[in-house]
Order: sequence, then C-alpha cells, then structure tokens
Amino acid sequence: MPGENLTRLEARDRKAIVDVESYDVTLDLTTGAETFRSTTVVRFTARGATETFIDAITRTVHAVTLNGTALDPAAVSDGVRIQLTDLQEHNELVVDADAIYTNTGEGLHRFVDPVDGEVYLYSQFEVPDSRRMYAVFEQPDLKAAFTFHVTAPANWAVVSNSPTPEPVFAGEGRATWHFEPTPRISSYITALIAGPYQAVHSELTSASGRTIPLGVFARKSLFQYLDADYIFEKTRQGFAYYEEKFGYPYPFAKYDQLFVPEFNAGAMENAGAVTFTETYVFRSKVTDAIKERRVVTILHELAHMWFGDLVTMKWWNDLWLNESFAEWASTIATAEATEWTEAWTTFQAMEKSWAYKQDQLPSTHPIVATIDDLEAVQVNFDGITYAKGGSVLKQLAAWVGIDAFFTGVGQYFQKHEFGNTELRDLLVELEAASGRSLDGWGAKWLETAGVNTLRPALSVADDGTIASFAIEQSAHPDYPTIRPHRLAVGFYSLQGGKLVRTHRHELDIDGVSTEVPELVGLARPELILLNDDDLAYAKIRLDDVSLATAIAHLKHIEEPLARAIVWGAVWDATRDGEAKPSDYIRLVLDNIATETESTTIRLSLTQLAQVARSYVAPASRDAAIAEVGDTLWTLAQGAEPGSDAQFQFVKFFANVASTPAHAEVLRALQNGTTRLDGLDIDTDLEWELLEGLVLTGVAGEAQIATAEERDNTSNGQQAAARARGTVPSAEGKKAALDRALTDEQIPNAILRMLGMGYQHVNDPAVLEPLVAPYFDALESIWKSRSYKIAEYIVVWFYPSALASQALVDQTQAWLDAHPDIPALRRLVQENLAGVERALAAQAVDAA
Repeated sequence: MPGENLTRLEARDRKAIVDVESYDVTLDLTTGAETFRSTTVVRFTARGATETFIDAITRTVHAVTLNGTALDPAAVSDGVRIQLTDLQEHNELVVDADAIYTNTGEGLHRFVDPVDGEVYLYSQFEVPDSRRMYAVFEQPDLKAAFTFHVTAPANWAVVSNSPTPEPVFAGEGRATWHFEPTPRISSYITALIAGPYQAVHSELTSASGRTIPLGVFARKSLFQYLDADYIFEKTRQGFAYYEEKFGYPYPFAKYDQLFVPEFNAGAMENAGAVTFTETYVFRSKVTDAIKERRVVTILHELAHMWFGDLVTMKWWNDLWLNESFAEWASTIATAEATEWTEAWTTFQAMEKSWAYKQDQLPSTHPIVATIDDLEAVQVNFDGITYAKGGSVLKQLAAWVGIDAFFTGVGQYFQKHEFGNTELRDLLVELEAASGRSLDGWGAKWLETAGVNTLRPALSVADDGTIASFAIEQSAHPDYPTIRPHRLAVGFYSLQGGKLVRTHRHELDIDGVSTEVPELVGLARPELILLNDDDLAYAKIRLDDVSLATAIAHLKHIEEPLARAIVWGAVWDATRDGEAKPSDYIRLVLDNIATETESTTIRLSLTQLAQVARSYVAPASRDAAIAEVGDTLWTLAQGAEPGSDAQFQFVKFFANVASTPAHAEVLRALQNGTTRLDGLDIDTDLEWELLEGLVLTGVAGEAQIATAEERDNTSNGQQAAARARGTVPSAEGKKAALDRALTDEQIPNAILRMLGMGYQHVNDPAVLEPLVAPYFDALESIWKSRSYKIAEYIVVWFYPSALASQALVDQTQAWLDAHPDIPALRRLVQENLAGVERALAAQAVDAA
C-alpha cells in the first residue's frame, strides 16, 4: 500500500480549498482483461490557494487537462495522486487514464465464472477506492453529483446509482449506457455493477407517493437459487418501517440489490445499488442463523440510505455513527417488522459478544475514535464501530425515549439532507426532541474505552432469605471509567421442571457498588441474573450458586433472551480466566440440545470448539476435542429430524472430528450408508464432511480434486481452497502458507478460505515450523499487497492455534522490532491478545 494513504490533515486542508460541483465519468469496459479506460471530467471551485491534488490510482495516465491547459502526466501523476497547480476560482479538470481491474474486492473487481466463462464486475469503494475507477477527491465531505457513461458488451446488465437507461448501440457487440446525474453524494457510495447478471424487477410506492423501482440481481449460474420474492418482501417491510419511523421518504430514485462474487464484507450501502455477498444466495441448506442474518443485513443496508448516504459523516472518525445506527435500526426493524421477532436475542448473542471481545483488546478505542488517516479507518471496521456503538444507541434510545429518538432522527435528516455532519449535529436534534441534555452521556459512553463488569455481592440469612444485596462494578485498570447503567435484576427459580423468573427489579446503578435494598428479605433463588432483558452494555458474572444452576438447568429457562445472557455470561467468565474451560464445555454439551435460537446454537458451538482446542490445558486437549465430537454426533442422532439443531450438530461434528470413529461416521454420511432422517447431504454439506475427513487425515488432495471437478463453481473452488488449507500435515500447512505469501494473483475469496483451512487444526504442532516464515514476510506483505489481501494474510495465517508462550515471545519480538506501522501493529497485537487469553484459560483449566 505504498503512497496510498491520506491523512485527516490533508483532507481538512483540501476541503478548505475545494468545493466539487460534479463528476462526469466515461468508462470503457471493453479494452481487455487487465485495464479499462477511465475519463473523468471534474468541475470544482477553489479558494484561498492555487494548488491541491486529486486521487487517481492508475496503470497509465494518458492526459491531464486543467482549464484547457494540457499538463504533462509524467510530471503531475505518480499513479496515486495528480498534482494540480494554477487553480482558478472555477475549474474543469479532465483526466484520461487506464485504470486497473482488481481481484481483491477493492475498486472495480473482475471475476470470471468458472461455470460458463462469463465476466462479472462490481465496485467496492469504501473506504478509499473510488479512486481506483475514476479521478476523484477521495474524502466523504466533498460531495458532488456523479454522471456515468459506461461502454460494455451489449448483452450485459449495467447498474449504477441512477436508474439504468436504455443502452445505445456502439458497434462490434458493444453498447453505451448514459446514466442521469445522481444527487449530491460522497464518492465512496457511488457504484458500478456490470456483467450478464440476471434480475427480477418489482416496485413499491414510497411514502412520498413516488414509485420506487426495485431490482434483485445475481449471476446466471446462481440465479436459479435466488429467492427474489422473499427479498422483495423484507425490503418492502423495511421501507414501510423506516419511512414511518424516520418521517422522511426514501431519498433515491430506485433501489437495486445485487449479489456479487468474491465480496469481502456482508454488503455495501451504495446509494440505490446495494451489493451483497453471494453467500446470501442459498444454493444449499443454511442455518436459520444465516437466514436471519441475511434479513438483518438487508435492513442494515436499507437504513444506510438515510443514515450514511442521505446524511454522511464529515470524516471517518464518525464512521461509527453510520454503522452503529444501521446496526441498531436493522435490529429493531427486524424485531418489529418481520417474522424474526427474537432479533434482540440474536443481537445479544452475536453483536454484543463481538463488542465485548473487541472492547477488551489492546486496540480498543472510544466509540468516537481518533482517525488520523485512511489506514486507521481500515482497521476500525470492528466490534466497537458496529456492535458497541449499536448497543450504546439502544441505551440512548431508551434514555431519551423511543418516540423522541425517532423524532430527533427525522429532524436530523430534514436539516442535513445530502450534506455532511458530525456527532454533535445528531445530539442537538435528540436533545431538542427529548428535552434531555446529552453532554454527560456522550462523555461517559462515546469518549472512553473499555467495558465494565457487573457482579452480584450478596449474603443469605439462615432462613434462606437475602440479607444484603449489592451490584459491584469494575473496569480494566487501563480503562478505569465507571459508568451509569440502567438494568434489571432477574430472580429465577425451579418450578415444575422449569427455571422461571419469579421476580424482576429494574434500577439505575452508578459507582463501584450500588446497594439494592429492594431485594433484601426475598428468598434467595436458584439463579440471579444481572442485566436481565439486556438493557445495559456490560459483562456480567454469575455467583457460584447461579453458575451451578446454569450448568445444570440452562435448558430449562423458557425465555430465549435470558438464556442468551446466561450463555454469554459464562463465556465471558471463561475468556477472562475466571471460570474453568471444562465448566463451559459441560454447560454447552448438557444444555444445547433444546436451544431454540439458531444464532445462539451457532455461536455457542463455535465457542465450544475454541475452548476445546485452545482453552483447555494442552494435556487435556485431545480428550476434550474427542468428547465434543462424540457428544455432537449423539446430539445429531437425537435431534428432531430436519431441524436446524440437527443440521448444526452435524456441521460442527464435521468441524471437530478427530478420531478414527469420527472419520468412519463422516465417511458413512458421505456415501449414504448412514442416514439421519430429515438430513440431506447437499453440495455444501458434502464439502464440510470432506473437510472433516481431511482434518482427520483420511482424505487428501485426490479427494479434494475430485470434489472440485464435480463442483466446478466459485463456491466449489472456495471450498476446495479451504479443504486444502486444512490438510493436517506439515507439508500441507507449508503449501498453504507459501501460496498465501507468494501468489500475488490469488483472489480475495480463495485466500480467505485458504486461511480458514490453515487455522483449522486439532494438533497445532504442525504450525510450529511456520512461525518464523510468517513473521519474516509481514512487513513486505503489508507494503506490497492491497489492504484487504494484507489483512487476510496477517489475521488468517497467524498460527494462533499454537497458543504457546513461545508464540507470545516471537510475536512480541516482532512488535518490538517493528514500531512504525500502526495499522499492521494493531492487527498483530490483536492476534497476540488472543493467544495470551488462551494461555490464561489453560492455566485456570490446569489448576
């Protein structure tokens, strides 16, 4: 990433000089497989200075013309920036260049479908990558109107932010699409998606009375699996909910949703042209957790049309507000406007656990983060920006009142439409709508880092009643803020075989200890649950009696949210080295069979595998993994036929398979000699069974190659890469690492899957010889690869499974020797933190 950074100071100085009126961008996508022609006409004003620069990452700059004067491209362009001098008050800049297709999911991504050889393109510009497609002042507060003219094969579909026009035939099988100008938007939410995509079209009537065209797109070879009617249904529900609650109609001319290949994220909120990962096109059975996640993602991106696209942050330090708002809004919309009514349980189980984990890393930061440059924002798409921020906005909505919250948000949209804002602009509107001052709230929750831990402190009288009860609050010494919390305390007692809530008390707490006299004199229940109903953002602890009750009876709690809170409490205590990993294994294996919430099952089983592989004492590791595998297969056999639980038990059984007996079961499932009623071994599940066989050493390259030949699709290639990364020999792991470090043409999706397989080990000793080569390559990888590719290598090929003191020492030595690359150091420090936690948990387990 040499020379591609942009500092906040540079952006601020450029904003002081430049106002952009419009971009007129002409693209020719028929010039070859490596580059495309990009001609940009930028009209802008300048004041107070005669020099600035524009961003353009190019292969070749053919011509630069400023106000009619030709500039020497060799003198003014370095392939990343174009220097501009002799600016006038009104300026017209023309840049004619060859831009580069990518296979990294950044800029204009080019993909060739292995099924039919068709070429598909899509853009991904957040954070700083519109400059890879056209010349642009790449910062969010220089909004403009964008007009695109695109020449492409005549049989392609071409989609951008404005409605797709009728193409004009351009000869030789080509056509040109001339799009209407967009409203004033930021460059990072402009978009181009082109290729022989197939589509289903519909429409809805907005609250404004306008007809909004809708489209859902996918590749030809995946189109048969696209459930467009369901996607339209969720979209309509989201439109109706947001337009009513925000009091502001949908702001753009149309709304297309496009499922694109090799996408790095879940989705991207391009104005009127949202892109999604193709994993949301279900060619095989998926868990209910994934189905729900797709709905939340659809509504997350739709929320961005208002919060992020209509009104945009001035600089990336307020990125959190975009993402946190979309997290909160999509969750409440999912819970209140769709059939997924337990969305807040999912939020507690997944988003909040992500936030708590992120908030305890050495890289934690206040929600309002200091973002000095683009590299800093790249690594800030994290659990603080999304999940903690969403949790805190949930608290804020409760604090000001939900009606006042929506009223304030609506006023914010009205006042700042198509403009740029800072956090204070929103808080002003919320204060006006609610009559509450938010200065103190913001200081405590937005400007400080870290998560508090709450635990009950109680004594019990001889007659079994509570003699004293307090809630103690602590904070990490590096982040010592003690915060106010609104929360509930739930008492749960065994009645008729159920663990039911018999008492609930809601209160405000503050300080290191808060007495709760209202609970004194009540009978001590079997389980005391702090933060019942999940009102607060805080980790909680169970007292010893409650923990024992949870291990024995968690499955008997009827309320899904209460179960999720207990699952999370025991997991947090295990991660923090306060509970024995063996207790967590017992909790999951004894209680997961009857869990009803798919995301809770998915998360709990993921954490179970992590505990068995990394948190138990090394001497107990093999036995723990084997026990988990044995029990998961037993649970699968006893689960309701065709249920989500049965499906997940089989998937995770394949993931943790470790013994010859496990391999025999996988082989029997694969060849059909063992069957479970209601379980179909479809294409994707067959890949997971094969990966389990590879993990146990009874399948290898021959079986992977045969499966890949049979499933010659993008999904098949990715599954094969993951299986090859899983090969449990030293030679197999070395081959995976070598490819990651040396293959500069490897597509992003293949690299990610290869890394997932590399991390998939039962015996981590095979990774020991690869620690030094990993560290030796890091600095050159960071300097030579794109951000996303470098991130995948740094994170997915770190040998975290070793979880040893030697790995800690080697990691720290690398950090000591490389003090000068903050974004890279952050990723390595986060890797190290995970290993240190594993070592602490192992010590507790061995005690």
